[in-house]
Amino acid sequence: MLKVENVEVWGFEHAIRGMRNPMNSWSKSDSYKTHIEDAETLETADYQFFLGEKDLELMQKLCKAGPEHRKFMRQIFISLDITAPFYWWKEFDTYKVGTVANSCSTMHKLTAKPFELSDFSTEHLNYKSVFVLEDLIKYLNVVRFGYNQTKDKDTWWQLVQLLPSSYNQKRTITMNYENALTIIKQRIGHKLDEWTTLIEKLLELPYLKEIAEL
Repeated sequence: MLKVENVEVWGFEHAIRGMRNPMNSWSKSDSYKTHIEDAETLETADYQFFLGEKDLELMQKLCKAGPEHRKFMRQIFISLDITAPFYWWKEFDTYKVGTVANSCSTMHKLTAKPFELSDFSTEHLNYKSVFVLEDLIKYLNVVRFGYNQTKDKDTWWQLVQLLPSSYNQKRTITMNYENALTIIKQRIGHKLDEWTTLIEKLLELPYLKEIAEL
């Protein structure tokens, strides 16, 4: 199971300025942004960015030329919240270069609430495995209760070392379009469903498919 929320993208304007620095071709830029007014107050609430054909053409050319030429991709930033199981996060940690993650803390908040089946990724478990996990959850909750009563460190270790890798954790991730493109190219068709879900979300990012011609 993987869930993506609160996706934000920013940086197109400064990325395009920087992209055109080498040839001093700023005057050829044809991207623009328009004001979005609040329907009730008629005041400016936000901006909408439109990528121009000339800027897109240059982006595509640089993107094809390779990472050393498409530096503008590293200046278009993405923020998103990802909830996924520990076994998937171990693989995501491959992409530490250019990414920043701030996670929910198992150190501080693991015992804040009772464990439930919905806290784990179980979509591929058969009924026998679900039965085993439910038994483990019952035991974890017994240990959790004991720890909350005593704050005994040895009891806490029982939780930490018994916690299955299917336990879901939320992290807020900041990365860039180069990271997104790398993930798409390296993880497409991966046996873990979580990668497929993330790639589908990344392909919805503004103009990424057009720039990389995916």
